[in-house]
Amino acid sequence: MAVVTGASKGIGAAIAERLARDGASVVVNYNRSAKDAEAVVARIAASGGKAVGVQADVARPGEAAKLFATAVDRFGRLDILVNNAGVFEFQPLANVTEEHFDRHFNTNVKGLLFAAQGAAAAFGEAGGVIVNLSSVVSIRPVAGASVYSATKAAVDAITKSLAAELAPKVRVNSVLPGPVESDGVLALAGYEQFREAMMARSPAGRLGKVEDIANVVSFLVSDDAAWVTGEQITANGGLR
Repeated sequence: MAVVTGASKGIGAAIAERLARDGASVVVNYNRSAKDAEAVVARIAASGGKAVGVQADVARPGEAAKLFATAVDRFGRLDILVNNAGVFEFQPLANVTEEHFDRHFNTNVKGLLFAAQGAAAAFGEAGGVIVNLSSVVSIRPVAGASVYSATKAAVDAITKSLAAELAPKVRVNSVLPGPVESDGVLALAGYEQFREAMMARSPAGRLGKVEDIANVVSFLVSDDAAWVTGEQITANGGLR
């Protein structure tokens, strides 16, 4: 069974649907987008899979614990956690506020850490797999993204630390997507200019699709990746 946080849309929804096609029962976690989460659950069910939507703000430890208790109660055991829940907003240094900082670190870092804590307890002696969604800006920060880049660098550091701490029963890796045509990116101001700039620099000649990232996650949680842990897997079409 898999829990995917922030799975009501975009990359998280694609991951939830891919893992369901792979045979996993999936908990589609969401914070506010109940309607979108139920649509993901309905698509999984229509394809013959098993899924349930569970509301929880993973940045709140009590709600994160509730998420995993509900998941285990519904499906009996936990095998996979995909930490996808996240927020991003680019701001120049002069516009960074305490609210901007706290919002990003609460969701992208604190929420991820407490979700990992809940999953590690739920895995039990059988162990499991954790995949954390990071970003290429963790290793190649861009102007105007100091706070967001810092949260993703923290995600990679947490990934490496937990991979060492939870081994050998739990594998932990992070995926670093490049520019992907997700809901959040499509909603960016100046999206068309951003798209043209990225495509001009992309050896693949396109932006990523949410399915591209879901495919990488599918591999990392599979037995084919049994000897892969503590790694940062970049998926960005060769963009440098």
